[in-house]
Amino acid sequence: MASGFAPSRALLLACAAPAAAFFAAFWLLPVAQLLVLPARSGWETYFAVLTDARYLRSLLQTLGLSLAVTLATLALGALVGITLARQRFAGRRLLLSLLTLPLSFPGVIVGFFMILLGGRQGVVADLTDALGLGRATFAYGLAGLFLAYLYFSLPRAIAAYTAAAGAMDPQREEAARSLGAGRWRVARDVWLPELAPATLACGSVVFATAMGAFGTAFTLSAKYEVLPITIYNEFTNYANFALAASLSIALGLITGLVLWGARRWGGPVAL
Repeated sequence: MASGFAPSRALLLACAAPAAAFFAAFWLLPVAQLLVLPARSGWETYFAVLTDARYLRSLLQTLGLSLAVTLATLALGALVGITLARQRFAGRRLLLSLLTLPLSFPGVIVGFFMILLGGRQGVVADLTDALGLGRATFAYGLAGLFLAYLYFSLPRAIAAYTAAAGAMDPQREEAARSLGAGRWRVARDVWLPELAPATLACGSVVFATAMGAFGTAFTLSAKYEVLPITIYNEFTNYANFALAASLSIALGLITGLVLWGARRWGGPVAL
């Protein structure tokens, strides 16, 4: 029997060389430059996000918004996803497709949608103006960012919970009910443990996405500044590359730790 083809070490190295060069040029070198850049302005630059009130406020606002969006996304996504997984009705697949359609929209378009709804020329402003209440707007502050982030994140949670709930073992729920467990007891003892990995994985991705969202924030954050916009302003408007690098490191550390924790305690995280 003819032996299988065994590539030589030289051939393997030749095949790996383009990938290694790409990795070094477009990831390793930029990350190394990002890490050392703040040191040129003094080591205290690394801690600017904690020592400067403006940057600390931007960080805390970003954390608060991301956490609120994550909790709301998980709650609504679980309700809708479990319902879609357990109910069979005409048009179910079409409804699921429509609910997950925003996954294909970039953040700028999501922000534009919010402006069309709650901006100065939006639907809400037209209605309140017709009622003699003036042109009410909510798109350019915290409310607009929250709703836009929720709109962008909810489809991911719905898809994750629909898949997780559909894979649940129905025998465990039937056994719990046969032992006299009520609806809330079943939810606590069966549903929550079964859906915990999906909750942790989905929550970490939603939180990390909200922390780093730029397109939507750039469109809507006229009255509520978040950290990605602060970073953009520093290197674009003020050419302060060292400080922008420091803020980027802080943002990357937070999202990286959240994703690492989700992988550590909840298994693989689907991005």
